[in-house]
Amino acid sequence: MIQSPSAFISYSWESDDLKYWVKKLAFQLRENGIDAKLDQWEVVLGDQLPHFMEKSVKNNNFVLIICTPKYKIKSDNRIGGVGYEGDIMTSDVMLNSNHRKFIPILKSGSKENSLPEWLKGKYFVDMTNELYFERNLEDLITTLLNVKEGAPKLGKVNEKFLGNNTEIIKSDTEIKIKGILINEVTQPYNDGSRKSALYKIPFELNRRPEYEWNDFFVSSWNNPPRFTSMHRPGIASVYGNKIYLDGTDIEEVEKYHKETLKLAVSQANYKYNELLIKRQQLYELELQRLNNHKNKIEEISRRINFND
Repeated sequence: MIQSPSAFISYSWESDDLKYWVKKLAFQLRENGIDAKLDQWEVVLGDQLPHFMEKSVKNNNFVLIICTPKYKIKSDNRIGGVGYEGDIMTSDVMLNSNHRKFIPILKSGSKENSLPEWLKGKYFVDMTNELYFERNLEDLITTLLNVKEGAPKLGKVNEKFLGNNTEIIKSDTEIKIKGILINEVTQPYNDGSRKSALYKIPFELNRRPEYEWNDFFVSSWNNPPRFTSMHRPGIASVYGNKIYLDGTDIEEVEKYHKETLKLAVSQANYKYNELLIKRQQLYELELQRLNNHKNKIEEISRRINFND
C-alpha cells in the first residue's frame, strides 16, 4: 500500500481568486491521496505564523510553490511571509540538498517573471490555464506519490529495423467511450462561489490514445462543428485511457454533452487516421528514395572496372 505523502502549499495572499484556486488544487490533491497542507485549514487566530511556516516547510515531504509575478517579487526581496518562507526553503536546500522536495507550480506570468531566483532552472509544473492544469495535474500527483511510469523492459533489436528501414505502427482500433467511471466522479465544493456546484466527470476509453489524438480531441471539443448553448469549451482533457470534463454536472452530460463528446471523439479519430495516412505516404516516399539511391549505386558500381 502506498503511503500518503504530505505537501505544504506556499503561495502569496494576493487575491481571493488565487486563494480559491489554491484551495481547489489542495482539494484535488487530497482526493488523490496527497495530504495537502494549507494555511487556510491549518492556521487559527492566535497562532504564531513564523512557527507555522518553519514547521510546514521542514515537516512535510514536499513543498509546492505557487509562482506568480507577485510571489517572485516578495521571495526575491524577502518581503513578508513569502520572503520568510523563502529563507527557510533555501536554507533547507543548502543543508539537506533535497532539491526534489520543492516543486514550482507556475500559476501566472512566465518562468522568467514568476519563478524566484533560487528556483530558476528547476523543472516546474505549468498550470497557467485550465487546459495546462488538467494536463499536468496527473503528472504532479504521480510525482508526489512516486508512481511515475518508468521505462519498459529493454527488448532485443528486431532485425527488420536494421539498415535504412523503418516501419509505421498503425492503430486498427478506433477510440470509443466505454462509459462513465462513477466511482471517480468528484464532489462539488458547494461553497457558494461561482461554479462551485460543478464537478469533474471521467469517461473511460476502450484504450489509451496516442498524444496526437488527445490534442485532436481537445481541439474538437473546444471548437465542435455543432454544439448547444450549454456547451462548455475548455473543460475537456485526456489522461491515460480517460476523458475528463471538469466543470459540469451529470445532468448536463445527459442533456447536452453526450452528443458533443461523441462528435469530438469521431473527429479526433478521423483526424488521427488522416495523420497516419500522411505518415505512411511520407514513409513510402522516403523508402522509394532510399531504394532508388541504392539501385543507382549498385548499377554504377557494376560499370566501374578497376582492372582496365
